[in-house]
Amino acid sequence: MDTFQWKGRTRQGAIERGELAAGSREEVISLLRKENIFATSVERKSAPFDLTSLFTDTFKLKMPRFGSGIPEKDIVVFTRQFATMIDAGLPLVQCLEILATQSKNPALAKVLTQVQADVEGGTTYTDALRKHPKVFDELYLSMVSAGEIGGILDTILSRLSTHIEKSMKIKKKIRGAMVYPGITVSVAVIVMGVLLVFVIPTFAKMFTGMGGSLPFLTQIVIDISNFFKDNILLIMGGMGGVGFGTNKYYQTEKGRLQIDRMLLKMPIVSDLITKTSVAKFTRTLGTLIGSGVPILEGLGIVAKTSGNKIIENALVRARQSISEGKPISEPLGEDKIFPPMVVQMIAVGETTGALDAMLAKIADFYDDEVDASVANMTAMLEPGLMIFLGVTIGTVVIAMYLPIFNLASVVG
Repeated sequence: MDTFQWKGRTRQGAIERGELAAGSREEVISLLRKENIFATSVERKSAPFDLTSLFTDTFKLKMPRFGSGIPEKDIVVFTRQFATMIDAGLPLVQCLEILATQSKNPALAKVLTQVQADVEGGTTYTDALRKHPKVFDELYLSMVSAGEIGGILDTILSRLSTHIEKSMKIKKKIRGAMVYPGITVSVAVIVMGVLLVFVIPTFAKMFTGMGGSLPFLTQIVIDISNFFKDNILLIMGGMGGVGFGTNKYYQTEKGRLQIDRMLLKMPIVSDLITKTSVAKFTRTLGTLIGSGVPILEGLGIVAKTSGNKIIENALVRARQSISEGKPISEPLGEDKIFPPMVVQMIAVGETTGALDAMLAKIADFYDDEVDASVANMTAMLEPGLMIFLGVTIGTVVIAMYLPIFNLASVVG
C-alpha cells in the first residue's frame, strides 16, 4: 500500500485535506465517499530519504512500529480500552465509534472511523484493520484474527497491549543508552569543526608572521585544518555518499546478509543485538502461540519482524523443520546463533507441551539481560569517549601552543 495526499469538499462545502494509506487512487476516493467527502485531488506521496534510518536499520534496535503520526503508546491505549469495552459487553461498532470520538490523535481517529465504516458494511474486524498496514502490523492482525475466531477477542487484545508495552520498554532503554554517546560524539564533531575551520587558521596566520619553522605536531594540525577547510564540501558529500551507498547496499539480499553477519560478530554490539533478538523472538512467538495462532504461522511472522537477516534465516529453517515433523529446537541448536540455554529451554517446552509458557519465561529472563547489557555498554563507552575527547582536543590545543612555548624559551 502507498500513502496518498488528498483534498476534498464535504457536503456543507468545507475544504478538507489529509492522508490515507490505500492500494490505489480509486480506493482513496471510495473511502472518502463513505465519509461524505468528494475528492478533488488525490496524489501519491513520495517517501523522503531518511538518513537517520540508516543507523536504526543497521543496528537493529527497532521494535514493532506503527503508522506515521500514530505513536505506539496511542495504539496501546486504544487496544487496552477496546479490550475493556468488549469485555463489558459493548457491541464492536459502538466501541469503535466511542474510541474514535474520544481519541486525541486525529490520524488514529480517522483510521478508527474507517475501520468502523468497514465493520458496519459487513467486513470482519481483522479485514478492516488489514486495510491499514502502516498502523497494524502482521503480529497485531494475526492475534486479532485468532481472537475473533476463538471468541476471546478481549483476552487477546489485553495480551497484545501488554506485549506492545514490553516491546516499547526495551526500545526505550536501548535508545536511552544511546543518548549519552550520541551527544558526546556530536559535541566532539562540532568542537573539532570549529577548531579546524575558525581557530587553527587564525593561529596559522600568526605563526606565519613569526617566521621560522613550526614544530612537527603543529604543522600536521595546520595541514589537516587546511585540507578540511579547502575540501569541506567534498568531505561532507563523501560522508553523505557513503551513508547513502551503505543504506542502498543493505537493501540488497547480499548486503543485508553481510552487514547483519558483521554486526553479530562485533564486540559489545553483538551481545546486545543477540539478547534483544532473543527477547523479541521468544516473547512474540510465545504471545502468538498462547493466543491460538498456529506455530508455523507464528514463526513466519516472527521471522519477518526479527530485524536481522541471519536470525530470520535461522527462524525460516526452524519453520521448515516443524513442517517436516521435526522439533523447533533442532535447527536453532545447529545454527548456534541462539544461546544453548535458550535452545534447551525451548526443547523442554516442546516436550512438556508448554512451549508458550517456556517462551514467556525466556523472554522475561532476557529482558533483564538486555538491561544488564545496556548498563555494561554504557559503562564501557563513557570512559572511552572521555579519553577520545581528551586526547583529540588536547592534541590540537598542545599543537597550537607549542610555537608559543618555543618562542617564549627563545626570548628567555
